[in-house]
Amino acid sequence: MEKDILGKWVQCDGQPYPGLYFIFKEDGAFEACYDALGIVSGGTYQTQGKQIDMDQTSHTFGLVGKFEGIYEIEENVLRMALVSAGEHPRPTGLDQAVVYQREES
Repeated sequence: MEKDILGKWVQCDGQPYPGLYFIFKEDGAFEACYDALGIVSGGTYQTQGKQIDMDQTSHTFGLVGKFEGIYEIEENVLRMALVSAGEHPRPTGLDQAVVYQREES
């Protein structure tokens, strides 16, 4: 697991769901929350190099399953592109990435 992804990342203004955040934990678990719609989700994740695989096991609206993607971190900015596993190939570029800002605790 790459340690650079640990912590809380908040989707920036101008993105599809501003305020949506992910918390990536050292034990391989993640939590996500989008307060604007009252959505909470979580599961586990693995990273290898710049690839990320997320297994979302809980979601307010039942959107569970595996999501595959790639990411890049530059200073306090995370760019991440995800697709549902099996439905689409893993992204190869970050042209469709969503931008998140690290929130310091």
